Amino acid sequence: MTDIEIEVANAPERLRYEARVDGSVVGFAEYILANDLIVFTHTEVDPALEGKGVGSAIARFALDDVRDSSQRKVMPLCPFIKDWIGRHREYVELVRRIPPSTAKD
Repeated sequence: MTDIEIEVANAPERLRYEARVDGSVVGFAEYILANDLIVFTHTEVDPALEGKGVGSAIARFALDDVRDSSQRKVMPLCPFIKDWIGRHREYVELVRRIPPSTAKD
């Protein structure tokens, strides 16, 4: 864990959630919006702060924000967000399920 103060906010004009420490952006999670879906495409953290909880703070804030809005499901294409949800099962319900294929050879 960390003793730094991390502030996370949605920056919809840039289509990303941003983490700031002392007013400077130190990480972000980019997304694409559709009518009923938010697709997380990429997460990045300042290498100097890796392992300090910045990525987790972004993921938790973003997914809580999605849950609170109750408007969209999540498609975690970003490997970090996908892995984070896998380790925090309480967020799995937010993920859009893809129905099994009915295609036959």
